[in-house]
Amino acid sequence: MIFFKRVLKKIFPFYIFDYTYQIEGKGRHRRLWKNVVILTSFVSLTPLIIMTFVNYHQYKSAFESEMIYPVSRIASKTRQSLESFLAERRSVLNMIVRDRSFKELDDPKKLTVLFRNLKESFGGFVDLGLIDSEGNQRTYAGPYDLKGKNYKDQSWFHEVRIRGNFVSDVFMGYRNFPHFVIAVIHENDEGGFYVLRATIDMSIINQEILSFDLRPSSDAFLVNHNGVLQTRSRFFGNILDTCNIKVPPFSSQTEILKKYDKNNQSYILGYAYINQSPFILMEVTKPEAHMSRWLSLKNNLILFLSVSIILIVIVIFWGSNYLVSHIRKANIQRDKALHNIEYTNKMASIGRLAAGVAHEINNPLAIINENAGLLHDLVNIPDNDFPGKVKYNKLIGSITKSVDRCSTITHRLLGFAKRIDTQIERIDLEHLIKEVLGFLAKESEIRNISIKYNVEDNLPSIKSDKGQLQQVFLNIINNSFEAIEDGSTIDITFDVVNEDKVAVTISDKGRGIPAKDLERIFEPFFTTKNEKGTGLGLSITYGIVEKLGGDIRVDSQVGKGTSFTVTLPVKKQ
Repeated sequence: MIFFKRVLKKIFPFYIFDYTYQIEGKGRHRRLWKNVVILTSFVSLTPLIIMTFVNYHQYKSAFESEMIYPVSRIASKTRQSLESFLAERRSVLNMIVRDRSFKELDDPKKLTVLFRNLKESFGGFVDLGLIDSEGNQRTYAGPYDLKGKNYKDQSWFHEVRIRGNFVSDVFMGYRNFPHFVIAVIHENDEGGFYVLRATIDMSIINQEILSFDLRPSSDAFLVNHNGVLQTRSRFFGNILDTCNIKVPPFSSQTEILKKYDKNNQSYILGYAYINQSPFILMEVTKPEAHMSRWLSLKNNLILFLSVSIILIVIVIFWGSNYLVSHIRKANIQRDKALHNIEYTNKMASIGRLAAGVAHEINNPLAIINENAGLLHDLVNIPDNDFPGKVKYNKLIGSITKSVDRCSTITHRLLGFAKRIDTQIERIDLEHLIKEVLGFLAKESEIRNISIKYNVEDNLPSIKSDKGQLQQVFLNIINNSFEAIEDGSTIDITFDVVNEDKVAVTISDKGRGIPAKDLERIFEPFFTTKNEKGTGLGLSITYGIVEKLGGDIRVDSQVGKGTSFTVTLPVKKQ
């Protein structure tokens, strides 16, 4: 995960937003970038994913149909052939018993000729026998000696009496090879009946009916209603073995089922009940051949989707990064223009105020200073010795010092407010901040706020613009004064970062700044002071520090306090 983030950060700088990024006033660009990426990704990827899944299911259905259709076609065709085969032989036997009299059929020579004709014309006949109403085989034509055999107690004899015709299961019997029996009954005018019984060799079914061109993964065979194989199967055993496929439910048409074997491998089962017989045609197709094609197509779909998503995401990330970068640059230029406008207006207002202060205060101060000087001269006229002279000189000195102090304050205000070009000079940061604190000395005294200095040994002086640094530290310290309670302490720490940079950290234990406001604290016109603030102080401060080649960051927790760290180059580039 860390490696992934590093890669993304190198490719897409706007993707990883660390704390430094947020406090630099770029939070709105982060939100814009995320919104652009999310919305564009949704609009671009959703149709692609939907269409891929639609195609996936369409292809899957097509492959399933491709597997099912041949099974259904072969099963239906085989069923028709098998039913025609049985119906044809059943019909010819019915025609014989209706066309020939019992006397003719009871003649061995005529029955033998009839059997030979059937065998040559239709094929598959093993023998032919005439059975009377007592179950005795009166006449027999075939390779075995079965004349006189009695079938009265066998189930097929009773079934043919009830149904009029009968097709038996496959059995080995006396002949010791797989065969089945077709028997038809004929009732004479006297109320009696006789049965014409023919034995059919199963090999003809295997050769002529179940010899369709099946794939190596397919199998077709017959079972009876008890699940016993009536023909040989590729996968499930030999004739008269019990098939491990459960006998499917009866249906008058060809049915297709999806089944699973004991190894949980799927296969397609097509089956059809053969009319007027105990046979059930079953065709099994294992989907290996089709599945290899399906897996290949599925892999191609997945590969196409993956490659498309990667390419689209790369384009979206790059496009969003490019768009937001240009928007950010435009916003920075706009903010700088607003800074300059507001700064100019502010400095112009302060300049006018300073000029008024200088005019209104310095002139009375000059008069007071001149009068104090005149009074000093009068008091100190030679040979003018009177009681209280020392006291008067002390009072005059106090007046002169107060005038000098007021003059210093007004000149400092004028120097701070005056808008001039950057002037680089050697600056002692500790002295500079103590000078800035002179503006707040009265408030600090009244509110009992103490200032604690922590100065690192060998702290170098720096080359920078004194007036602008005064404005930076005044804004930060003034914010700390507003955030703390009376009687609190402000810590000012001076550190050497490296041989090229020094840092000044101003810390308080005030109310702190909410986390949601930290990323916007340097934005123009953003303020947490409601109507008391303009939202330009820290924004201008950030611009000045950046202009001087430095960096500013803030750490804050609600209820625990705030620390502003200003890092400045030792030498302004």
